[in-house]
Amino acid sequence: MKKILLLSLFSVSLLQWSCTDQCTETRKYKRYTSVSVSLADIRQGVRTESARDLINPGKIYTKGNYLFINELKEGLHVVDNSNPSAPKIISFIKIPGNGDMAVRGNILYADSYSDLVALDISNPLTIKEVGRENDVFTTGQFEGAWWGVNTLTGVINDQKMEIVTETVKTNCEGGGNGSWWGGVAFSAFDSRALQSSAPTSGSTANSQGQAGSMARFALYSNYLYTVGQNEMQLFDIRTPDKPRRSTKINVGRGIETIFPYKDKLFIGSTTGMFIYDNSNPERPEQLSVYQHAMSCDPVVVTDNRAYVTLRSGTTCNRGLNQLDVIDITDLRSPRLLKSYPMQNPHGLGVDFPNLFLCEGTHGLKSLNVANDFDVKQLQHLTGMDAYDVIPLSSKSLLMIGKDGFYQFDTSDPSNLRQLSKIPVKRVDI
Repeated sequence: MKKILLLSLFSVSLLQWSCTDQCTETRKYKRYTSVSVSLADIRQGVRTESARDLINPGKIYTKGNYLFINELKEGLHVVDNSNPSAPKIISFIKIPGNGDMAVRGNILYADSYSDLVALDISNPLTIKEVGRENDVFTTGQFEGAWWGVNTLTGVINDQKMEIVTETVKTNCEGGGNGSWWGGVAFSAFDSRALQSSAPTSGSTANSQGQAGSMARFALYSNYLYTVGQNEMQLFDIRTPDKPRRSTKINVGRGIETIFPYKDKLFIGSTTGMFIYDNSNPERPEQLSVYQHAMSCDPVVVTDNRAYVTLRSGTTCNRGLNQLDVIDITDLRSPRLLKSYPMQNPHGLGVDFPNLFLCEGTHGLKSLNVANDFDVKQLQHLTGMDAYDVIPLSSKSLLMIGKDGFYQFDTSDPSNLRQLSKIPVKRVDI
């Protein structure tokens, strides 16, 4: 069996020195091990459970007075947000292998590893599965860990991450008797799972919800659009509770995000931004590609401007850390106006003339982008780990990060006022 060794290094924390002859140090590191789960079990795993704490949040989605916060690979937290100053988690939708979601009317669409699931959310306390399309996604990634499906054996090959803490003897001359955070995180992953198959006019706008810039799901007209590593898969949702697989379009490599704007689709990848004309919603047509150095990049759009963040990171090679302002007046020939250096930008959201940008462990920035050539920073909030945002017309901002879910009043973009926070329950990391 061929194995792939995944290796990641983490920064070394402070070492405390000792003058004793016997030296030790405590080491913590992430370890990935291969796991296999049967598709039959996964397809019986969707159910509504009682509310639980945030542990490892992913993406966010808002619809009316409700929020949906993804718990990576586990499912969705349902949050009553009728009072933004006091949001309350009211239930949890168990969805094995979930990472994305979209809502129209009372139907929520979510991925469950290889399947697309349709859920009736009319009663948020008793959400029920009403439809499913099997075997439409063939591979995926969660925080650097890949999963793949072998449809011949009916098995999902995934990876489980755990934090390992161990105390080891060390050479006193090299440090010792302290603590160490780093080491290696590795896994022997069965490559056959990936070799078995390749990666993979409706309701009015106010009947559907709103996603952040990191979304891989988008709704337009009678279709749900999902993007994988190199493809865009469409689903016909004219019968909302019975999504039906439709057109599949090869986009390119390293596809990461999708952002619908009017009758256009803007797709972010590790190498550029793809622009599609969606005037025929069943068959989007590529208009152009804006290329950049290899970096992770989500995109948001308003009027004739697109804003793209590029960041370095484990899956983004030696990418740049910057904000690009792009003129899309001519959709067939997008033009870079100016780039602005950032620290490690992730998701972003625009409420022109303001742009809200997540800087990962460096916090959240509020920017004024009225002048393309003189973007001004209005505020930089630190002490939070910002991943993605959703600006709302009510002059409020939803933000998700590794340390929790935040809401801000953005009436004064120079002085964002925190309304609430749902913290992550700390585990041993």
